[in-house]
Amino acid sequence: PAVTACAGRGPRRAARARSWRALLPASTMSSSSEAASGTNGKASASASASHRGQGAIMLMKELKGLKKSPVEGFSAGLRDESNPFIWDICIMGPPDSPYDGGYFNATMEFPLTYPNQPPKLVINSEFYHPNVYPDGARKGEVCISILHQPGEDQYGYELASERWLPIHSVESILVSVISMLSAPNNDSPANV
Repeated sequence: PAVTACAGRGPRRAARARSWRALLPASTMSSSSEAASGTNGKASASASASHRGQGAIMLMKELKGLKKSPVEGFSAGLRDESNPFIWDICIMGPPDSPYDGGYFNATMEFPLTYPNQPPKLVINSEFYHPNVYPDGARKGEVCISILHQPGEDQYGYELASERWLPIHSVESILVSVISMLSAPNNDSPANV
């Protein structure tokens, strides 16, 4: 595998960076009873906006935890301070693996429905691994069970408990990816 350096984050300009809280609609500040009763006439939109706000808050809490207690093997940060749903990731190749000594840039994009739906992790560096799509529209996308949509596997290969669950976190995903680098799952390659 090619070894590339992770892009530096550098100082962010205050004028360019809007607060991620700007993504939170005012409806997230209303009481849950008002949203549930539909007194404002937009109960479903309010509930959807509230969920989006909860996802943003949850992601910022995860990021803060990772900065306070870093995990060996990766670093993570927001691509843009105004959007907590797109993260830049640097994965360090695990020791005693073919990726030992490598630094690999990746992007993790979270759906607005996070944590109910999984994020998408794409390795942007030149990279070969049987559980990473090698080309096409999904080039670089990591294919591991915990990043698959929740529920039963239509092919019967994975149990629902092996797929995405809202209890997974950025840390659990990236630890799984580091494990994947050390021990590829050749029985379930990305291109099948």
